[in-house]
Amino acid sequence: MSRAISNQNVLAARFETVEFAGEWLASFGRPELRGTWIIWGGSGSGKTTFTLMLCKYLANFGRVAYNSLEQGLSLSLQKAWERVGMGEAGNSVILLNKEELPELRARLNKRKSPEIIIIDSVQYLDGFNWASFKKLKREYPDKLFIFISQADRAGKDPDGKLAGKIRYDAEIKIKVEGFKAFVTTRYEDAERGEGGADFIIWEQGAAEYWAEQLK
Repeated sequence: MSRAISNQNVLAARFETVEFAGEWLASFGRPELRGTWIIWGGSGSGKTTFTLMLCKYLANFGRVAYNSLEQGLSLSLQKAWERVGMGEAGNSVILLNKEELPELRARLNKRKSPEIIIIDSVQYLDGFNWASFKKLKREYPDKLFIFISQADRAGKDPDGKLAGKIRYDAEIKIKVEGFKAFVTTRYEDAERGEGGADFIIWEQGAAEYWAEQLK
């Protein structure tokens, strides 16, 4: 039986957070870089661009591995990579070319493995289920896993039962639609204006999309 933690020790506990700034602070707050986040959205919503923007920003705080299971190394991914200026991140970002779970585990077991892992997408990770998810979190408690998910047919929720369960587990949940990211974060501090603000991915595209929705 594990040892219980006293009320006093719960209140006195301190956690390592990162100092986000600007629009990232307004949307995300000051998060821990551990646990689980999820991003979902429909095709053409700006999801890939936003994910790569986030990947580049997180590279300021740790090494990021972007596991592209859907596209892999391709011309379309290269163009998206260039669009966000990923070259500026240098060696702090690496691309994993359709790396499956056994290979990913082997990589994470190495010394100096990436602290942040983006899996794009959860639907393409063969053999991955709820038990696998819990085991991954249990084995690597100090790493941050960001799962990308396709949206369901209605475009409202992550597609599939597993992605839905990951959504409820995640500390940060991000729905992308019409070039805006709608962020729900457990690190929100409303009094300080930190966390919960919508993130604009592409100003013109968002303005045109949402103007059309109001017609």
